[in-house]
Amino acid sequence: MTFAGRRPRVGVVGAGLAGLAAVVELADAGLAVEVLERSRLLGGRATSFVVDGREVDNGQHVFLGCCTEFLDLAVRLGLGGRLHLQERFDMRVFPPGRRPARLRAAALPAPWHLAVGFLGYGELGWADRARVARALLAVAGRRDDEQPFADWLRRRGQSEAARRAFWEPIFVPALNAPLDQVSVAEVAFVVATAFFSARGAARFGYLTVPLARLAEAAAARAGAVRTRTLATGLDRSPAGTVRGVTTADGERLAFDGVVLAVPPDRLARLLGDPAEFGLAPLDGFRSRPIVDVHVWHDRGPLGFDFAGLLASPVQWVFEKAPGYLCCSLSDAGDIAARPEADLVALAWSELRARLPALEGADLLHGAATRSLDATYAAPPGARRPGPATSAPNLAVAGSWTDTGWPDTMESAVRSGRAAARHLLRGLGALSAPLPLREGLGAGTHA
Repeated sequence: MTFAGRRPRVGVVGAGLAGLAAVVELADAGLAVEVLERSRLLGGRATSFVVDGREVDNGQHVFLGCCTEFLDLAVRLGLGGRLHLQERFDMRVFPPGRRPARLRAAALPAPWHLAVGFLGYGELGWADRARVARALLAVAGRRDDEQPFADWLRRRGQSEAARRAFWEPIFVPALNAPLDQVSVAEVAFVVATAFFSARGAARFGYLTVPLARLAEAAAARAGAVRTRTLATGLDRSPAGTVRGVTTADGERLAFDGVVLAVPPDRLARLLGDPAEFGLAPLDGFRSRPIVDVHVWHDRGPLGFDFAGLLASPVQWVFEKAPGYLCCSLSDAGDIAARPEADLVALAWSELRARLPALEGADLLHGAATRSLDATYAAPPGARRPGPATSAPNLAVAGSWTDTGWPDTMESAVRSGRAAARHLLRGLGALSAPLPLREGLGAGTHA
């Protein structure tokens, strides 16, 4: 494919993290990139907006030390200094009616860093600590086991106390689903990648600036960004290549290549018939909600980055600033439909009941953000699509696609980069795939 001496022009449909990661890769390769986003906001499910004069994220998105592609993207966009990452895995938990407990990794090579840490985790009895440690070692190698994880735990003799104190607070938020709706293989990936791959791999981190700053920095690499622009279909040539994108306003935008970085239902509508592009059916994907409740109080700093609440609908609490807490409710289910005032009251009640430092504190302000399609689960037996389609100049991206990772920010970045590289090869702009850029290693402090 030749372009008569001009730069190839590429359209990226969807300005979520996957689409923006593709933008950065394509722009850095020298292509002219135009972004089409149906919302007024950039960032998709990882964005920020103003509520009552305060800019808040639409969810407390965290990353781990093993999320090297996300870390690399943030550094490339000039936000390396805005990454907060634990020096070592450190989980504080507040159980109901008992003293707080702490699970902290030791300064030892993996997996001994966690084995020693378990010795001091007072929320588990000695027998449960041993059983959990053995189960972690056993599950790490079961990457092809599709049985429900809850069933596997029962067969491994895991007690209800172990589920409440360890398995649920870590893996329900990690996979945004109850343990009976995730497979052993999904948990095995998290265990092997985060807990056993390197000592620093499981460290929690987050951006210290609103997520919109990341989206804005990525979008600035594009030649043009159109918000409030709904793509409705593709213009194809008789040979099967894609010539451009049509919009709801009746425009026909010509492109030499296209990346579709949208959820599965929108992808199906844009393609018309996925089979015509070499893709399996896209129906049956289920979205799972996450609710975040933001509260401002009068007690100032509480002395922790984040903490878990055991046996609570509020799984994690992040101290974003002195007097500002963000509460994360994964696998929100019916809770997501509650009025905002009820969600704020629920979160504040849970916080007051668990955090001694909030005894007698006053709630100054509260707000709730809902992401009803925070993550996507593939139907049983279905295969998630990769970046390739039968059209050489059309690629697919999205955190829900087949990246080898769960639906996370890391998966989004990996999918966007993979889609960009596939498109570059299809356009003939590269004779070989771009090499992976060296990211921040799992053992490196950000």
